[in-house]
Amino acid sequence: MKFKRWAAGIVALLLVFSLGLVACAKPAGGTPEDNPVPAEEEEEVETKSYKLGFSCINMDNPYYDTLEASIREAVEEAGSTLISKDPKGDSTTQIQQIREMISDGIEAIFLCPVDWEKIQPAVTELKESDIKIINLDTQVQNREDVDAYIGSDNTSAGVICGEKLIEAAPDGGQVVILECITQNSIIDRINGFEETIAGEGFEVVARAETYGEREEAKKQMASILQEQEHITAVMCGNDQIALGALDAIEEAGRTDMMIYSVDGSPELKQELAKDDSLVAGIAAQSPINIGKSAVTVAFQIMNGERYEEETLEEVLYIDRSNVEMYGVDGWQ
Repeated sequence: MKFKRWAAGIVALLLVFSLGLVACAKPAGGTPEDNPVPAEEEEEVETKSYKLGFSCINMDNPYYDTLEASIREAVEEAGSTLISKDPKGDSTTQIQQIREMISDGIEAIFLCPVDWEKIQPAVTELKESDIKIINLDTQVQNREDVDAYIGSDNTSAGVICGEKLIEAAPDGGQVVILECITQNSIIDRINGFEETIAGEGFEVVARAETYGEREEAKKQMASILQEQEHITAVMCGNDQIALGALDAIEEAGRTDMMIYSVDGSPELKQELAKDDSLVAGIAAQSPINIGKSAVTVAFQIMNGERYEEETLEEVLYIDRSNVEMYGVDGWQ
């Protein structure tokens, strides 16, 4: 009996010992901690670098200077290169400069034509060289020749100025128009304005070609002031035109009219902020936003991605009541 009990005890001890070994044993191959899965190395995405060109109307105009700076910042942040040329308002020079950029090996161009018709030979050569064309601000005549267009809603800008004039002069009045027939953006602004005031008691008593330039606008406005004794409002195609008109009006000692414009430059906003200013309001655009949008679209085109063929940035109305909110020291 004692032997049987002793044998049973030995068997029980052996059983407990064997169970302990099983519990402590590691599974075949070990645990995940013992056999970690090596982390997959992330593939480095190669950033493509491009050479792009910029050709505007005239860098003496602060709008184009700001537009170029906005584009340059975005392009260089992306590791690409921007070559800029300033034709200073001469269409022949612009065409020659574009040919130089083609020879320099640009792959795309941001283009604001000096003359929307005369630019066509350069557009043809760009297409033949398989260079992508991002048309900015002022459209080329043949829209199908460019890859994309980015600009302000220029017709809307003219409509806004017309609506504000109607509010300010509900009985109508005499209007002077200072325009530039070679720039499609200004043509759209003036058309929007005229369509809005039509049938509202206004008469266009004078209009003049200014080529979009301040000095020419001053000259033309001075001539008009000699012929017109009473002017209710002057509609200007851009801020440089408006500043020229203002120069002429002030030199003539006239204080009986309102000036409307499209752009939103710091200099004209500073005039607008004055209590006795003749500048009534500005349909303001943002060259900073247009520049950023243009670079986004350009890289989408270059990378073979989907993109919008036309991007219209909204304009906003600035007058004396809100000019301080937008600031007078820079573009909005």
